[in-house]
Amino acid sequence: PKAPVTRTGALAAFESELGVQKPLGFWDPLGMVENVDQDRFDRLRYVELKHGRIAQLAMLGHIVTSNGVRLPGYLSTSSDLLFSDVKPGLAAFSQIPPAGSFQILLFIGWLEAVVMKDVEGTGEFPGDFRNGFIDFGWDTFTEEKKLQKRAIELNNGRAAQMGILGLMMHEVVLKGEGSPYIFA
Repeated sequence: PKAPVTRTGALAAFESELGVQKPLGFWDPLGMVENVDQDRFDRLRYVELKHGRIAQLAMLGHIVTSNGVRLPGYLSTSSDLLFSDVKPGLAAFSQIPPAGSFQILLFIGWLEAVVMKDVEGTGEFPGDFRNGFIDFGWDTFTEEKKLQKRAIELNNGRAAQMGILGLMMHEVVLKGEGSPYIFA
């Protein structure tokens, strides 16, 4: 039988962090946390959570628009472009007028600068942006339940990142023809 792998140094320090899941355990194939301190690890975890949240929204948006659900009315009156005329997925970027793309980037920048941060410095963990405003009962959970909820969010974000990447790759491989979904 093969002897279990033991880690030493900086990597061993992160083996008990949230996100270490069976059967892989601690998995860092690119070596991004070698020789880093806790602050750097927390920054990487914050970025992972943010990307996971964005990917979850992207997956939801892709699934909803691919099923024909659209906002009513015009995306652009000057281009005579209805929301219902915009293709789902990556193809949408070729149809959105430049001013619309600029508005999207401006909105994302505003979210990044104003909303997606721990304004009050009261966050319990990386990615905690409640800022004394939104709670949804979080403070009533036990520490064990909070850890479970955070692990669920982290894993759902990881799955969504792989999911949206897969959908985008299918769109590229199919050259925009057909559906990236199995049962379409």
